[in-house]
Amino acid sequence: MNGYRPVGAYVDETTHSPRADFHRTMQAAENLRAIREQWGDLLTAIDERPADQWPPRRTQDRVQDEARTTEPVIGRMPLILREHPAPANLDALDAAMDVERNLFGLADRIAEQVQRPVRTWIGLRGDLIQDTDDRDDPARWHLPTHNASVTARAASPGSRAYGLHWAAVWIEGRILGEQHGDLFRPVPLRTLDEAAATVRRARITVEHALQRDGRTITLDTPCPWCGGVLTGRTVPGGEPFVTCDRGETCGAPVILDGRRRTWRGADLVGLYTAMEAARKRTAA
Repeated sequence: MNGYRPVGAYVDETTHSPRADFHRTMQAAENLRAIREQWGDLLTAIDERPADQWPPRRTQDRVQDEARTTEPVIGRMPLILREHPAPANLDALDAAMDVERNLFGLADRIAEQVQRPVRTWIGLRGDLIQDTDDRDDPARWHLPTHNASVTARAASPGSRAYGLHWAAVWIEGRILGEQHGDLFRPVPLRTLDEAAATVRRARITVEHALQRDGRTITLDTPCPWCGGVLTGRTVPGGEPFVTCDRGETCGAPVILDGRRRTWRGADLVGLYTAMEAARKRTAA
C-alpha cells in the first residue's frame, strides 16, 4: 500500500491507512509547534488583566515587537510556569496549568512505553551500577519521582523541571520517530492517537485563552484613509488581520487581498498608529 509515515511510527496495515496516520502525526507536530510559539504569550498573559479588545493584547504586543526588531520574540518571554500568588488573569493561569499537566503526563506515558531503561551492570561487589552517561543523556525523558523516606530518595520533578517548551519538543521527536541510538522504540499506534488528541486539545486551550481561536469583530474606529468599516479577524494558529469594506477604492498603503485592503503582520502597526491619530483628532 502506497503512503507515508514517520520513521518510528508503528502502523497496523489491516486497520489503518498509512497516509491518514501520516497526516494525523504531521498535524500533531504542527500543533506542538503552535503551542511552543504561543507559550510565552500565555505565561505573560497571566500577569495582565483580561481586556475585551481587538486584537488580543498579547497579539498586538507581539506584532509591534516584531516590527521594531528582528530578534526572536520568544527570547524575551518566560518559558517556565512559576507560582503566581496573585494572578491578574485566572483564565490564563488555569489554561497554562491545564496544558502543562496534560503534556507532562503525555510525555511520561510515552517515555514509559518507548524509552529504554538506563543500562546497568553488576559490580565486583554484586551491587547494581548504572551507566551514568546513559542515565544523563540529554535526549532521555526523566520521570518525576516522589519522596521515598525509606530509601532517602528526594522527590524530583525529572524532565518537567525544564518546562513545557522542552516537553513539547521531546514529544514531537517521539511521534515523528526521530532516532537516538537505541534509546527509543517506535511509538505504538494507540499512543500516537492519544498524543494527537492531547496536543490538539492543548492548542485549542492555549489559543482560546489568548483569544486567538477565531473571532470576527467590527472595529469602532473607521478606516483612517477612506472612512470605511474595518473588520478584525483572528484565525486559529494565525496572526490577526484587518480588512476595509471599501475595497479597491480605499487608498490605504497595503495590499489588496480578495479585492479588500488587508493589514497583516507589521502592517498592523501602521494601522494602529493611524487609528489612534484619528481618535485623537475626533476627540480634539
